[in-house]
Amino acid sequence: MRSLELIDSWPVSTAAAAVVTADGRTFARGPAARPFPLASVTKPLAAYAVLIAVEEGATELDEPAGPPGATVRHLLAHASGLAFDEHRVVAEPGTRRLYSNSGFEVLGDHVAKATGMPFAEYLRQAVLDPLGMTGTGLPGSPAKDGVATLDDLSRFAAELLTPRLLAPQTLAEATAVVFPGLSGVLPGFGHQRPNDWGLGFSLRDHKSPHWTGATSSPGTFGHFGQSGTFLWVDPAVRAACVVLTDRAFGPWAAEAWPAFTDAVLAELPAA
Repeated sequence: MRSLELIDSWPVSTAAAAVVTADGRTFARGPAARPFPLASVTKPLAAYAVLIAVEEGATELDEPAGPPGATVRHLLAHASGLAFDEHRVVAEPGTRRLYSNSGFEVLGDHVAKATGMPFAEYLRQAVLDPLGMTGTGLPGSPAKDGVATLDDLSRFAAELLTPRLLAPQTLAEATAVVFPGLSGVLPGFGHQRPNDWGLGFSLRDHKSPHWTGATSSPGTFGHFGQSGTFLWVDPAVRAACVVLTDRAFGPWAAEAWPAFTDAVLAELPAA
């Protein structure tokens, strides 16, 4: 895909990108096996492990977890009321969309207790090993400390397009609006009304500004990370895109990423 060549002009030392289609094709550019820090692109991986734990019966979405009145569902949807990077309650559960790293850390602890193993090990057994993601690991927080290669994250993108580890209806629930209508800040892009979110997945909807493209469908879901990374899945074209860089998110990314996504989408036929 010619659009992938755009990463060569970005103000970064190293970038890698891939487009994965639901019919099994992968187009890639840049180092495939180099590990990159994922930052918050860790969250969809962690959320997938949590959803597998739900399907296995180790925990339940509406099981109490986190602050009083909050559940696993609240934590996954950034609606628990926990602060961004502190284990401090700043709102009643279900009343505000407060993007929270600490909420995902509480989730990791909750699943670790429910499964009887460290969360990183559960993630490995539930998600990474079955998908062949041998270059991916979680050396720290399930909110932001994942490390992965382009090849590995492309495998995860393929799973999001055609789920094998989760029931399709579970993924559909995870990528639909949870606690609709809540306002909140989309990190790096300001206040959004509403700031709709799924179960661990950021939803495109009609947010503006946004890190995906102007032509991305409202059904697009995924995540971006402050380490200069993103993953989106657009059901309208039945394709996903992964980008990894070695430069932190900033104005350069807010400008380059949407144009890049629009160029990718222009090369993909509608589903």
